[in-house]
Amino acid sequence: MPHFPHSFLNQTMSKNFQPKPVIVFSGNAMEANVVKSMLENANLQAFLKDEHIGSIAPWQVSAGGGGAVKVLVSSLDQEEAQEIIARYNSNENQ
Repeated sequence: MPHFPHSFLNQTMSKNFQPKPVIVFSGNAMEANVVKSMLENANLQAFLKDEHIGSIAPWQVSAGGGGAVKVLVSSLDQEEAQEIIARYNSNENQ
């Protein structure tokens, strides 16, 4: 029998459950595209939010312009996506 995280079982056992998009990363356009590619390489579907306006006028979507482009995944993939991003961040800081 496959092992599923407790949060996954709680979410999917509810008959009214609908996966929702969740933000797992925000940064500049280049960083967001790198993260999106990493998630897609792990077979997770990822989307960018505010990609164009975040590149042209980042202060319009984020105070001070930081973290203007967001990466979104399904709430079902949130934990796995966050683990992948955490590994990426730890490698960047070495």
